[in-house]
This record gives sequence, C-alpha cells and structure tokens, in this order.
Amino acid sequence: MTDDDRGGFARRDIQKVALGYGIVFLLVGIAGFLPGITTGTLNFAGPMSGAKLLGLFQVSVLHNALHLLYGVVGVVVAANRTLSRFYLIWGGVLYLLLFVYGLIIEGTSGSANFVPVNDPDNWLHFALGVLMAGMGLFVGRTAATDVPGQPRASSR
Repeated sequence: MTDDDRGGFARRDIQKVALGYGIVFLLVGIAGFLPGITTGTLNFAGPMSGAKLLGLFQVSVLHNALHLLYGVVGVVVAANRTLSRFYLIWGGVLYLLLFVYGLIIEGTSGSANFVPVNDPDNWLHFALGVLMAGMGLFVGRTAATDVPGQPRASSR
C-alpha cells in the first residue's frame, strides 16, 4: 500500500492543486457552452468561431470539449500524488506549447489553424503553463526530496 492509497482522496497538497485545476477546467469547459457567459457564434473548431468566453477568450466546441476532458483528467489524477505531479508538469508544458502555437498560427488560415486563439488566450496559456509546471515541480517538495540517496520527506 502506498501513501496515496491511505487517508482519502486529494490528501496531499499536490493532489489538492491538481484537483483545483481539474475543477476550474471543468467549469471553464461548461461555461464555454453557456449563452450569456459565451457570446457570439460557436463553431466546432478553427479561427472562424466567433464565440468568446466572457467576451474575451476565443472558444469553439472543440476548445470547450478539451477543457472538459482536461478537467476530468485533473479530478481523476487527484487520487494519486505522482499522477497529480505529472498532470501539472506536463499540462504546463502543453500550455506553453499552445502559447507558442498561438503566436505562430494567429491570423493564418489553413488546416494547421484548428484551435481558435487570440491575444488574451495566448497570454492565458502562457500564465497557465508557467503556473502549472511550477506547481507540479515545487508544491509538496522539500529540500530532502531532491537529495539522491535520501529518503523522501513526508509532504502534505
């Protein structure tokens, strides 16, 4: 039995952070489908989707579905400390890649431009990438955690 199997769901800080991100992504995914919170015409994918979440962030059905999926993954992995850490680190890396994609693809047409993004989306993706990866790397770690040959310190 590992530490992750005892004491309940999202027991450690890293698991709570993953759960928090999962819940937020679920809420954002749902909000992207709600008229009033999302304005404009919602298309399946691509830059032609005129829908904007909160009148600011360009979204599409595909974009919202990915937020929902990523939210479900966050909630599920919150049951395990290691998976929570991977979710945050690799999710951060993916959001940083999405930031770079948005910088390159914005304003172009073609099959490579399948995710609607605008400047606010790009900067949100950058912030999410840095914050998620940072949380995954540093939350719940102590100095003893990174010393080879030393037992892992108990983290909250």
